Amino acid sequence: MPSGDHSSSTSTLGKPSAADKASPGSSSTRTVENRLGEAPATPSQALKRTPLYRVHVALGAKIVPFAGFEMPVQYPTGITAEHRAVREKAGLFDVSHMGEFIVRGQRAVDFVNYVTTNDVAALKPGQAQYSTILREDGTIVDDCLVYRAEDRVLMVVNGSNIDKDFAHISTFVGDFDVTLDDISDAVALLALQGPDAARILQRHTDTDLSKIKYYEFATGTVAGVDKVYISRTGYTGEDGFELYFPAEHAEKIWNALTASGEVTPAGLGARDSLRLEMGMALYGNDLDDTTTPLEASLGWLVKMKKGDFVGRDALAKQKEQGIKRKLVGFTTTERSFPRHGYPVYVNGKPSGEVRSGTMSPTLGIPIGTAYVRPESAAEGSSLEIEIRGKRVPAVVQKMPFYKNGSRL
Repeated sequence: MPSGDHSSSTSTLGKPSAADKASPGSSSTRTVENRLGEAPATPSQALKRTPLYRVHVALGAKIVPFAGFEMPVQYPTGITAEHRAVREKAGLFDVSHMGEFIVRGQRAVDFVNYVTTNDVAALKPGQAQYSTILREDGTIVDDCLVYRAEDRVLMVVNGSNIDKDFAHISTFVGDFDVTLDDISDAVALLALQGPDAARILQRHTDTDLSKIKYYEFATGTVAGVDKVYISRTGYTGEDGFELYFPAEHAEKIWNALTASGEVTPAGLGARDSLRLEMGMALYGNDLDDTTTPLEASLGWLVKMKKGDFVGRDALAKQKEQGIKRKLVGFTTTERSFPRHGYPVYVNGKPSGEVRSGTMSPTLGIPIGTAYVRPESAAEGSSLEIEIRGKRVPAVVQKMPFYKNGSRL
């Protein structure tokens, strides 16, 4: 984990008292469940709106239900143009549907270390890490980001899992004498991503962004808004920053970052194709409550030597016995691309199923992920994917599929 000297990294990010992101909106019949792993909303479900909902509507965004929110899947520019803008210049995502928990107390680090698989104790204040939250049986409750500040720990979870995650980790609070607060409705989150992201953001902050290394963060002022978490993280494979701040300032920061015309607003569609090109997991597709980190090729997030944590014994047993399936990347030469749930065959026999799939805007070929039997998981292995009743040849590939991102 890279380190930096950021005296400003201790944040006072807490629970702002102004507008939040919980205003209900009308249910849309349009869905992105095939691409993004979310079940379609029914008319009886009240959907939330992020603080930037009216901005998205004004920009002509196509709004869809996602993670209980009305979210922009694309703008009039289109998914491919938004994808390429992030790869070549800069794009801005509203990801305020994500959940944020604050853990405080002398044993805050110990607590988060126990409920996640990575080693939080190895972090210095001002550093972040990717991790997973498990059940005792080793299955994944969620994947998350963990930020260590001087006096607290911030956990960032998937929007569709906020209530589930909070209920799960709350059961362990009493063992550590910490406080756990769900501040999700009070926090906005913007992701400025792309090779030009640092140059553009630097114009709007007095924080020296060159001192923030990958998976580090600082607290600073952005577009006149104080106490913003400025995190050099992202979900695209490009350089970029994720900005956490009180929700009432969302339009001010969005407008400042997009005013010059150099930044392209980008929606969930581009976010999905960008992350898949990088082989980054999506909860609900590649990960769910039946999979373990070892099966999901996330064993590097599991630090068995750090001591006890939820799910450790189950993973130790699975390591000893061996996994029965593994998440792999694959490509095909057919123009039709596979979707979540499509069957996978090896030598004519069922071997697994597709979890994610798309036509790569950068590479121009279909790419995807699938769970297959371990003996079929080696790079170069031949698979067949059943697409609309036809079995299409595919080849297991090492991820990431795209290897030229500015973050690599």
